[in-house]
Amino acid sequence: MSHAVSPLAPTSYPSMPAIEGLRIATAEAGIKYKGRTDLLMMVFDEPAAVAGVFTRSRCPSAPVDHCRRSLKGGLARALVVNSGNANAFTGAKGRATTDATAKAAADALKATPSEIFLASTGVIGEPLDAARFTGLLSGLAQAGTEERWREAADAIMTTDTYPKLSTRTVEIAGVPVTINGIAKGAGMIAPDMATMLSFLATDAPVAPEVLQALLSKAVEPSFNSVTVDSDTSTSDTLLFFATGAAARRGCPVIETAGDARLAAFEAALGEILLDLARQVGRDGEGARKEIQVTVEGAASDAAAKRIALSIANSPLVKTAVAGEDANWGRVVMAVGKSGEEADRDRLAIHFGEVRVAREGARDPDYSEEAASAAMKRDEIAIRVELGLGTGRWTVYGCDLTKAYVEINGDYRS
Repeated sequence: MSHAVSPLAPTSYPSMPAIEGLRIATAEAGIKYKGRTDLLMMVFDEPAAVAGVFTRSRCPSAPVDHCRRSLKGGLARALVVNSGNANAFTGAKGRATTDATAKAAADALKATPSEIFLASTGVIGEPLDAARFTGLLSGLAQAGTEERWREAADAIMTTDTYPKLSTRTVEIAGVPVTINGIAKGAGMIAPDMATMLSFLATDAPVAPEVLQALLSKAVEPSFNSVTVDSDTSTSDTLLFFATGAAARRGCPVIETAGDARLAAFEAALGEILLDLARQVGRDGEGARKEIQVTVEGAASDAAAKRIALSIANSPLVKTAVAGEDANWGRVVMAVGKSGEEADRDRLAIHFGEVRVAREGARDPDYSEEAASAAMKRDEIAIRVELGLGTGRWTVYGCDLTKAYVEINGDYRS
């Protein structure tokens, strides 16, 4: 089933620079989709440093298990991704598929299976036949070129209506380095990890443990702060690779996370992750509006985040946004049910710049006309002031429309 491109899709896609030392190839393996690519292979000419963050689901997919094991080595020679089948809840067959895929890719590159990283996305519970694509990997390993980032983003989509790409170029000690990122995701998206699949690469020479520290920190206000439907996937995988090729241009090797020369690089990583996370949220299945929920004045940042998630995940809040109804009562409900400290009589609630409630009651200056105008925008900002402390957090999500039910009602058919 195909879906119309989201009205929140970007009007243009960034021009993605090549990452030296990394080549990309895609193919049509026919796993589920016909007439489109569904297989991605990224090859690293030399072993690349790698870091990763994965789903906190207690029912992870076989590729997630494989990546967790491989991550201990800190080095990668290739990434293989398929769409159309998640290879999750597939038992011994699923493990055999990951083993066969890793071995086929490793043999093509004269590497070891622990240097191959895998990700699968799509239907849960359907066996994935490795024979459908392992024979393609040797050819892909040779066919890859540096510039195919858009093709890579296309190949990993499932119910996505548009590819998700982001890039930044900054300097480390005066030497330009680039970070590129792609992501896929439109449903079964909630934090811990809410990435579905996302892959980043840089030519900066950064040690694996430094990459991991940077990634783990940057994921909290980005992918771990986006939600479409409160459902955490079995397959969420975020991998960050560093080829180190910029060292040949004089870039120093970064071996400690506290290195001051990393400041611009760390900021760029945060920007890319937030950009990709918001693109995922804006492509939420059936979404017509982005919701940005900011909670201020909470007892702690953690409390603010939990309250913001309670609001962003509420079906009643999400449907009110879909109906362009400034129903602050639903926001009050979501604050109250969060389990976090709140004082009804201190609450203030804003839709956009319009304050609709304060001190536990409707704002005396409330204007239905102004509130309705704010709700007609593509981006709906909901801000809640608790008046209890200094905790603050922003969560990104989307509305809930009839199309979400239609998409998920026949997902396997």
